[in-house]
Amino acid sequence: MDQHVLSVAIVGAGIGGMAAAIPLSRAGCRVTVYEQAKEFRETGAGLHLGPNGSRLLRGWGLGDALEGVAVRPPAMEVRHWKEGRTLVRRPMGQDWDERYGAPYYTVHRADLHRILAEHVDGALIRLDSRITSLENEPDGARLHFADGTTATADVVIGADGINSVVRRYLAPANHVVYSGNSAFRGVAPADALPTVPVDCLLVWPGPEVKLLCCPVRSGREVAFVAVVPDPVRRPASWSARAAVGPLVDMFANWNSDVVGLFDGMADVGCWALVDHEPLERWSSGRITLLGDAAHPVLPHHGQGASQAIEDAVALAHCLAGPADGTGTGPSLRDGPAVAAALRRYEEIRRPHTYSVQTGSRGSGTLRLSSEPQGAGAGQTGQAGDVLGGMIEDVSWIHAYDVTEVLRGATTTTEVSAACS
Repeated sequence: MDQHVLSVAIVGAGIGGMAAAIPLSRAGCRVTVYEQAKEFRETGAGLHLGPNGSRLLRGWGLGDALEGVAVRPPAMEVRHWKEGRTLVRRPMGQDWDERYGAPYYTVHRADLHRILAEHVDGALIRLDSRITSLENEPDGARLHFADGTTATADVVIGADGINSVVRRYLAPANHVVYSGNSAFRGVAPADALPTVPVDCLLVWPGPEVKLLCCPVRSGREVAFVAVVPDPVRRPASWSARAAVGPLVDMFANWNSDVVGLFDGMADVGCWALVDHEPLERWSSGRITLLGDAAHPVLPHHGQGASQAIEDAVALAHCLAGPADGTGTGPSLRDGPAVAAALRRYEEIRRPHTYSVQTGSRGSGTLRLSSEPQGAGAGQTGQAGDVLGGMIEDVSWIHAYDVTEVLRGATTTTEVSAACS
């Protein structure tokens, strides 16, 4: 074993954990990913990958793989919940490619996870490894697992999501905050919506409930999410399930397109929409956080995956060490050097993720309403105004290029493998 190679333990093999493993491995680190599940299963439904995330994946050489399963929606449509008519249509597709320099994709979470996992070259993935506690020690961070085993690493990254065990070590007083809404999620065949353009992003803002649909799996399927006020605090888990009956009842008086979407379904995913207050720090010694473990975002801007990918690039850049041609330098294994690198990672990422995280509350599609009065979507003109405002609300996020930020922030001459 090379004693001069930085060892990195990533806790969590979801989107964020897999994304972190790619640039860290390419930067020369010895990466091990620990995942509590006994096997990878198809979980979740559709997700949005903004240009700020897709340009990074394309830079890693994953563009062709994405094009094989994802969809570039040509437009976003807002439709009347009762009548089904189109209130407003805004172009996306090539227009957004040109505006932001990279595509806006919709993709099934399982497909994106598979693509990332297939490109984690050189990283070791250990399933059935549930972490129970961890410690900062002078010569490394120590991880303790439920089966009684331990492991050490120069750096530990908590990529274990909203219910992060690693975050509880760093910020034990920080608790998740329930938004008051739950999300029913699922996937249906595209022919379940025979009279609407299923290659588009579709939004039906109802009196209380909002329904969103997006194409996945090369357009063969449609992923949907219904955001509903919910007095019951449900689990915040990708694997949480619910009966489809309450969902059918909820949309019984809606237009026929929506009603037909749920025909033949046995169950759907349903989980609470939660985040937590922005953390004062993400790191302590050799331990840090990434993605939802550090800054969970509500889904209304569609930025959860992209922000985790940005974190991965920034973290790999900060850990890349001296530009001596070998990736990581031996000096970075020292505790003070690791801690300084993680502080730099925080300094670069926290201001941006703070704005994204807090901005996702009460914005995005939550601004759309079925009521004509106020700034709602009950009339075509009002819908266009609100939709246009929604797009401008997130344009700065889509235009953000973390690699440019890192090049401007570096104090040495290196450009890390994460940014090449």
